[in-house]
Amino acid sequence: MKARLLLCPALLLLSLQAIAQTETASQPKQKVRTVTVPISIFTKKELKDRRAEEYVQAETITVKEDGEQQQILSIRSVTDTPLTIAILIQEDLSSGFNNQLKDIREFITTLPHGTRVMIAYLRAGSPQIVQKWTEDLKAAAKSLRIVISSTSAAPSSPYDGLNQIIARFDAIPAGRRAVLLFSDGLDTSGGLNLASITQSFDLEQAIIKAQKRSVAVYSFYWPTERSNGNNTLGFAAQGALQKLSNETGGRAFGNGISELPSFGPYFTDLEMTLSRQFALSYISTHMKKGYHSINITSSNPGVKIEHPAAYYYR
Repeated sequence: MKARLLLCPALLLLSLQAIAQTETASQPKQKVRTVTVPISIFTKKELKDRRAEEYVQAETITVKEDGEQQQILSIRSVTDTPLTIAILIQEDLSSGFNNQLKDIREFITTLPHGTRVMIAYLRAGSPQIVQKWTEDLKAAAKSLRIVISSTSAAPSSPYDGLNQIIARFDAIPAGRRAVLLFSDGLDTSGGLNLASITQSFDLEQAIIKAQKRSVAVYSFYWPTERSNGNNTLGFAAQGALQKLSNETGGRAFGNGISELPSFGPYFTDLEMTLSRQFALSYISTHMKKGYHSINITSSNPGVKIEHPAAYYYR
C-alpha cells in the first residue's frame, strides 16, 4: 500500500488516503508482522530557508524493506507524544565549546511542556550524569557546566559512553526518543588512527542499540585537541557521526573541522525536525530475525523524509 499525504504543520493536520493492494485468491498466505518507525517530513526548500511552510504536499509515500515494497498501515502525528532527550557532551571538547552553552540552554528551556531531559558528560570511564531524567527544563538547563577541555578527561570512545546512556531509555515509557551528542567523533580505543575511527565496534553497537530502542541520535561535531590540525582524522570522525545519525533516524550537524560561531541555526533546524515527526506503521513480510534495511521515499522530488536506515528485529 502506498500513502498520499497532505501535511499542514501549522495546524498539525494529517490526511491519509490509503491505496490497498489487492490480493488474489491464488496467492498463498504469508506470515507478516507490524513495524513502526519514526519519520520526519519537510520540503527541501524549508531546509534551505530554515522557515516552515504552511502546507507540505508529500504526495505518494513508499516504504521498502530489504529492497522490497511493503504495505503502509498508517501515518500518524506524534507531536503530542512526550519527547525524551538525553544531551551528551564530550568532556574534552576545545574550550570554544563553552561559548555554545547559552544556545543549548535556550534550546532546552523552549522544549515542549512534558519533555524529559537528561544531561551527561562523556569522559574517561563512565559518563557523568549531572541531571537525571526530569521534566523541569529550567533545572536541566541550569545543570549544564563548562567542559574541562583536557585530554586527561577524554573518553577513549564517545560511543562507549553513548551505549551506556542509550540503555537508560529502558526506564522511560515508550514515546519519542532522541540523543543530542556533542562530540569530536573520535574512537581512539584502538589508537589514534583511521582504522580505529572507521571500524569502531562501539559505534556499531551504539547504532544497533539505538535502533532497538527507537532512539534518534542527532550529532554535533566539535573539535578537540586530538583532532585539531589533523584534517584526515577530523573528516573521518565526522563521517562516523554522520553514519550514526543517518542510521538511527537523526541528523548530523557540522561545518568542516573548525569551530562554529553558533549552534543557533542548527537548533532552528532541529526544532523544525522535531515538530514534523510522525509514526509510520507498515506490514513487514520479512520474518527473519536480525538487521533489516529501510528506505522511505516521496513521489514529490521537493520533499525530504528522514528515517532510520534500518532496524533490528529480535
